[in-house]
Amino acid sequence: MNNLVHTLIWLSVASIAVSAPAPATGREHVVRMANMRYEPVPAGLKVGDSIFWVNRDRVPHTVTARNRSFDVRIPAGKSVRMTLKRPGRTPFYCILHPAMRGTLVVAN
Repeated sequence: MNNLVHTLIWLSVASIAVSAPAPATGREHVVRMANMRYEPVPAGLKVGDSIFWVNRDRVPHTVTARNRSFDVRIPAGKSVRMTLKRPGRTPFYCILHPAMRGTLVVAN
């Protein structure tokens, strides 16, 4: 299978896994990726909220939990919605650019 087909399949599966609708009470947040960095993650995240991960770079990125509870793939110039399902503190990073990292802090 060529790389383009493999990448398209991989992106389709990743977007299906994280595009579940948020509960009506959940808030929406945006975290941008630009210049090979994540913007600071907003405070006050709660279970049921959604984060729109927006990749403004010209290369793909991921948002991958250190504990493997989520792995979001975002192509260059695209965005992906992720609904927060678990409370707690979860460090994350980009598997393609390990210097990119942050932490989600999610309350009940």
